[in-house]
Amino acid sequence: MKFIEDPFIGALSKDPSSSNTPRTVPHGFYSEVHPKKVSKPQLLHVNPKLLKVLGISQEDIQDPQIVELLSGQALPEQLQPYAMNYGGHQFGNWAGQLGDGRAIHLGSLQEIDEAVQPADQAPGKIWQLQLKGAGPTPYSRTADGLAVLRSSIREYLCSEAMHALGVLSTRALSLVLTGDQVLRDVLYNGNPAYEPGAIVSRMAPNFIRFGSFELPATRGQKEALKELADACITYHFPHIKENGTKAYVAFFEEVCQRTAALVLDWQRVGFVHGVLNTDNMSILGLTIDYGPYGWLEPYDPDWTPNTTDAAQRRYRFGNQSQVGLWNLYQLANALYPIVGETAPLEAALEAFKNNYERGYQDMMAKKIGLSQLQKKGSHQKREAIAQLIVSLEETLCLTETDMTIFFRTLSQWEPINTPQANKKADASYIFGPVYAAFYSPEKLEGTLLESWKNWLTSYKDLIDIQDQNTSERRIQMNAVNPKYVLRNYMAQLAIEKAEKGDYSLVSTLFELLQKPYDEQPTKEEWFAKRPEWAKNKVGSSQLSCSS
Repeated sequence: MKFIEDPFIGALSKDPSSSNTPRTVPHGFYSEVHPKKVSKPQLLHVNPKLLKVLGISQEDIQDPQIVELLSGQALPEQLQPYAMNYGGHQFGNWAGQLGDGRAIHLGSLQEIDEAVQPADQAPGKIWQLQLKGAGPTPYSRTADGLAVLRSSIREYLCSEAMHALGVLSTRALSLVLTGDQVLRDVLYNGNPAYEPGAIVSRMAPNFIRFGSFELPATRGQKEALKELADACITYHFPHIKENGTKAYVAFFEEVCQRTAALVLDWQRVGFVHGVLNTDNMSILGLTIDYGPYGWLEPYDPDWTPNTTDAAQRRYRFGNQSQVGLWNLYQLANALYPIVGETAPLEAALEAFKNNYERGYQDMMAKKIGLSQLQKKGSHQKREAIAQLIVSLEETLCLTETDMTIFFRTLSQWEPINTPQANKKADASYIFGPVYAAFYSPEKLEGTLLESWKNWLTSYKDLIDIQDQNTSERRIQMNAVNPKYVLRNYMAQLAIEKAEKGDYSLVSTLFELLQKPYDEQPTKEEWFAKRPEWAKNKVGSSQLSCSS
């Protein structure tokens, strides 16, 4: 790996102290740190696609020095690892200074253009390489800065699964076992236990968060705010040509747009972040910090995977857009000192609401195969689609219905088998392939069955009006409705095997999730509802922030 100087980091001021002890860091956007020594680093898995992007061969990855590097051990002399300084609102409350408590940036790498020979070393995108779980930093507070295998597998698999789904995300390069044991209390119930330690190396163009702006704003550091905003615009939003206040407004407008697009993608695939604090929101619109995330299995807008959020449900699936908006308000407050007026910031926030609402209707129309009618139909037809979407979301909640299976199999439903024409038909005939999405199909009777019949009838009517080739409609639906997602129980199975020294399922799931929209007929076992044993199992239903 050939590290380069990152001009973005070079444009930011550094913490003047080199002390790697937990402390308040009143000045500077990053602090020098050093990864902790580990006893026996072992490469568990590596991402071949990212290796190629970085110009690293499979032979290179076998070099012991690479494993040492990816565990934070033997570092090139020119590297000066660092941890970022930022604050944030956590569960709606200002938490003050937070920072990278267990993430250490090794440095920056330049992407190699895959279209040229590696020897050409064509310049490309700059990636920041970060180790998560590599030891304490000035921002670790009372924690140890380490991570366990359990949470590391979840982040490694999910970040790459999200990328394959077309959802913007930080990327994962490698997963390394440290050979050390780490003490964790999984449920915060006073029963700590030792678990295998691990380190994920993750990559992004940058890891700047909403909270990176909030911290200097709360400290009254206006010049530092300008410094950060100017660096972000120069190196990550270079298309913004305005200067001064206008540039900062344009920057905020685009962050709002990217955030709306990100949340729409989460809703499309059924992803619940679980801990959408402002320090976990990326200015680039990336999914960042995979903690107690989860995937909707039974469709439930009120579901949250985070045990810490079980009572409040602030970060539930159906509230992610509202939390995104709330977090953008905090970013707007942070930028106000360098913008100087509220009107343009408020306009950007209002645009977020409108963009999200329109985007949601378009996204859902694609999921149910009515995008053509949504685009070209009359206002009356679009209103009919909007009502159909509302009715669908209400009906999905009447009984446990698997979100992924429902939308994937809906493309295979035959409109000719309409409930109107087959009033005496049983539920399995009426639903056809969609029948597999119900956790308790025996409940599909009486008023519940009538609700579904009414919805399918209205759906069939709109499909007929759209007058689109069935094959084309199915292709379009399958392009936005994944067949395979990282269900909670799947990740838990891989974790349990890995903790026993068997890493085969990590590899199997990694490969499966690289093609989430493909049929993959030899892997049908993973296109299945959550098993009953996983319904209330720790790690398969809800998770804590413990890692």
